[in-house]
This record gives sequence, C-alpha cells and structure tokens, in this order.
Amino acid sequence: MKLAGRMERLGTESAFEVLAKAKALEAAGREIVHLEIGEPDFDTPPHVVAAAQRALDEGHTHYVPAPGIPELRTAVTSFLERSGRLATSPDRVVVTPGAKPIMFFTIMALCEPGDEVLYPDPGFPMYASIAAFAGATPVPVPLREENGFVIDPEELRSLVTERTKLLILNSPHNPCGSASTPEQLEAIAEIAVEHDLVVLSDEVYWALRYDGEHHSVLDLDGMAERTILLDGWSKTFAMTGWRLGFGVFPEPLVEPVTRLLINSVSCTSAFSQYAAIAALDGPWDAVDEMLAAFRERREVIVSGLNAVPGVSCVEPGGAFYAFPNVSELGQPASVLADRLLAEAGVAVLPGTSFGEYGENHLRFSYANSVENIRRALDAFTALVS
Repeated sequence: MKLAGRMERLGTESAFEVLAKAKALEAAGREIVHLEIGEPDFDTPPHVVAAAQRALDEGHTHYVPAPGIPELRTAVTSFLERSGRLATSPDRVVVTPGAKPIMFFTIMALCEPGDEVLYPDPGFPMYASIAAFAGATPVPVPLREENGFVIDPEELRSLVTERTKLLILNSPHNPCGSASTPEQLEAIAEIAVEHDLVVLSDEVYWALRYDGEHHSVLDLDGMAERTILLDGWSKTFAMTGWRLGFGVFPEPLVEPVTRLLINSVSCTSAFSQYAAIAALDGPWDAVDEMLAAFRERREVIVSGLNAVPGVSCVEPGGAFYAFPNVSELGQPASVLADRLLAEAGVAVLPGTSFGEYGENHLRFSYANSVENIRRALDAFTALVS
C-alpha cells in the first residue's frame, strides 16, 4: 500500500514514543522514573468529575453544535475576561477535542504551498509538523539560552519574508519553561502589524507561572484581530485525558475552522463540555495547590541539575519543564537521553525532540513527586560522574 506523499511531511511527538519504551521496560520488571511526558500528575478536581457524571445522568450523550455548546462558549469568554486575559464574545470561541486541533485547523485554514510559518525552536514539535503537512515551509526562530530562551525580536525580523503568513508564539514555553515579557511582545506585535502576519498564541500553560503575571501578545491594542488564542483544560485543570481545548479566533476564521471541525470530528463530546464549564466556573484551590507543588519541585530539580558536574540549568519561569544544558558532558542529547533510560531508568527527552536548536539540552518534566525527582537526579549524577 502506497501512502500519500504528504505523510512523509508529517512528524510525531517523541514524548509518546519514549513513554512507550519506558512502559515496555516497566513491563519487563524495570523501575522507571517518568520525567518524559508533559502532563500534571494530579487527578482532575472532584467537582469537575461530578459535573461530567451529572451530565451523563441527564442524558448529554448526543451531538452538540460543532463549535461548542453555547453555555461553554459563554463560560470561556467570561473566564478570559474575569482572569484579565481577553475581552471577546462567545461567537469567536471554538471548542475542540484537545488543543492540538486549534493548531491543525488554523494552519490548514491559512497556509498554502509557498507560505512560510515562523515557529519557536526549540518548540512543540507539532508546529513544524503540521505546517509541513499543509504544504507550507516551517521556518525555525531560534530560542537561545543567552536570551533566556525567548524570541529575539530583531532575529525574528530578519527571518520575515514576503512569503511569511503565520507566526507561532508559545508562553509559558514548552520545552524551555521561559515566559515572554511585555517589552518583547510589544516588539513582536510591531513586526506582525508591519508585515501583516497572523499570530497563533499558544497559551496552554498560562496558569502555570511562578514569577509575576502572564503576558500575551493579545494584551496589545489591535492584536485580537490578527491573533488566534490557543488554550485548553489539560494543563491548568489536570484534564489531559478529557481531550478539551479551545481557540478564540478573529471573526473571518470562525466559520472556516468550524467547517474543518465538522469535516474531521463533528463536535467535541457533550458531557465533557459540562465538565469544562465546572472547571472554569468552579473553585481555584486545586490549581493553586498544583502550582505550589510545581514550584517546590522546580526548586528541587533546578538546584539538583545545577549540582550535577558538567550540567547547568536556567530556572524556568513557567510550565513544568527544566531544560538543562548538557554540552559539557560530551554526548549528543539523543544518546544521553537513551542512556538515561536504558542504564539509569530515567525517562527524559532530548532537546532535539523539539528542533535542531535543542541540541545540547535535555527536557525534564517535573510533573512527578519530589521523591521521584530526587531519585532521578541521583541516577543522573551516577551515570555521568
């Protein structure tokens, strides 16, 4: 069977590949510390689960409007305004099964062969994968350690051409844990307006920040009409398995994206949307507790990594990832990650899983207990000492 040529342009997410290898080792009797997968290790808050159960009991098991039930679209807009992020209207909100469809539908709706998509590198691997699948040309924007792993606006400006169509931003950032500053975003917004770029702002980690307020390009006047906000419930509310995401779109994109949704999955499951409302409207205690735990773990893993000979680690400002520099260890990141799993029983990702500029780095997810993080640090130290 011959596959379509476009499949050669479609990448994957290596976190799931490493997870599968780690699970196979566990099945064979090995003890593995999982620091590879990017999901909170907390249960979904009970009031959210209860809301889903009520929805099932009430018969919410049928098709619903493709862009989401009206109650949830309204709850999203109220939540965004209440949290000081964005004033918008429910008709701009599209709910999807997970946040990845927002990336996919945005790129498929906007980009054609010959167009260029600027994306952060290191960065979430789906950005380049989906852009290439659509026939566009992915253009990496380097995130350099000396700049705190944030986009340098002047370097960004040098990469814009007459073919540039879309700019992807991500803050707080996966895999580096960095967070954009207002000054940086002002300069980026100026470039976007000057070159008439559409911006996709991936803010799924917005609530998981440790030092100050969350900042978005949407804070700036005029950017809402050229920016898609990507967010969801997975990280903020520990709901990865629920597959719930949303986008807030400029008006001209709402109908095309809804059409793509209809053609692919019809709609997002009905009962889960009522759980999503409960998450947005309910108490914030569980989020605060999770953030406090991540802050403690951040301190443990960053200090622990900086104590490993030949390793240095910048303290992340958000998300739950550490991105240490391991260049002095003298091994490619992919080799070192393989050795950590095979010899030390610690599952991590090489920085190159997130692009060529991730070389000389590893990504450690600290969405695990302090006890397991310390075990992983001890095993890492023993391996490289």
